[in-house]
Amino acid sequence: MNRTHINYTLHIHLSGIFFGWHRRFVWLWEKALREECGYQGHQPYWNWALSANNLSASPLFDGSDTSLSGDGEPLENRNETITLAPTNVTIPNGSGGGCVTNGPFANITLNLPDLDSASGDVFPKNAFAYTPRCLTRNLNSFMAQDFTSQTDVDRLLSSPDIVTLQQYMDVSVWPELREAGIMGAHPAAHMQLGRAMDDFWTAPQEPAFMLHHAMVDRVWTLWQAQDVKNRQYALNGTSVMGNPPDAPEVTLDTEVTWGALGQNRTLRELMSTEAYEFCYEYAD
Repeated sequence: MNRTHINYTLHIHLSGIFFGWHRRFVWLWEKALREECGYQGHQPYWNWALSANNLSASPLFDGSDTSLSGDGEPLENRNETITLAPTNVTIPNGSGGGCVTNGPFANITLNLPDLDSASGDVFPKNAFAYTPRCLTRNLNSFMAQDFTSQTDVDRLLSSPDIVTLQQYMDVSVWPELREAGIMGAHPAAHMQLGRAMDDFWTAPQEPAFMLHHAMVDRVWTLWQAQDVKNRQYALNGTSVMGNPPDAPEVTLDTEVTWGALGQNRTLRELMSTEAYEFCYEYAD
C-alpha cells in the first residue's frame, strides 16, 4: 500500500482524482484486511471533530490497548512554536515529536524513508530506500481545534459546489484562504499528528492514515448526498497534481490506476459508495 501511494503521489493529490482515488485506496485496504488477514469488522473513520479539543484524550490516541497508540516521546529543546508553510501561520508546537513507545504500535519500525526534503513535484530518487526508523508522533491539539473542529467539518459540508469543497478540503493551495489563516482539514489532520503522518509521500506508514482518509471519504459522501442530482458525479481538475493548465480536465471516463493493488477503474466507477464494487454507507 505504501509503495503504491508513493508511485502515484504526483497525481492523486491536489487534483481532480484525489477523492475518487483515495476512496478506492481505503476500500482496497479494507478488502485486503478481510481477505488476507481474517478481519471481520468494517473500516472505521477518524471523526476529526470529536478529537479536536484534546487529541491525547481521544480513544484513538490515548495510548490504551484499543488505540492507535499515543503521542511520541517529548523532544528535548524543541521549539515552542512552529510555522505552517505555506500559510506562514505560527502556532504552538505539539506535545511530543519523538518515537511512539506506548499502545499497540509502540516501537514499531517504519521501513520507508522520510521524504520531507524531497521536492514537491519531482519523484524522489530514494523513494523506496530501506530506511528503518521509529514511528514518531507530535500531537497538536491547537491545530486540531483551529482546523479540524466541527466548524471546519460544517464548512466543508456547506460547500455549494465541488470547487469550493476542494478548496476547503485542501485550502493550503488557495492564496486567498491562506491569507485568512485557514488550513484545509485534509492537510491539517495529517500535520497535527507529526512527521510520519505529514510526509507527503509515505504517510500511509502512520496507522491513522486509513482512518483519516475514511473521514475524507465520509465528508465527500455526505456532501454528495445533499444534492445527488448535481453532486454525485461532480468533477473538477485534472489527473496531475496542482492541475497545470496543459493537463486535460478529468471526465467520468478518465481511467485511474492503483498499480498492483487492483485493476484500473474509471472515475464513473468511483463516484458512489453504493455502485459498482462499492457497497457501504456512512452515518450522517
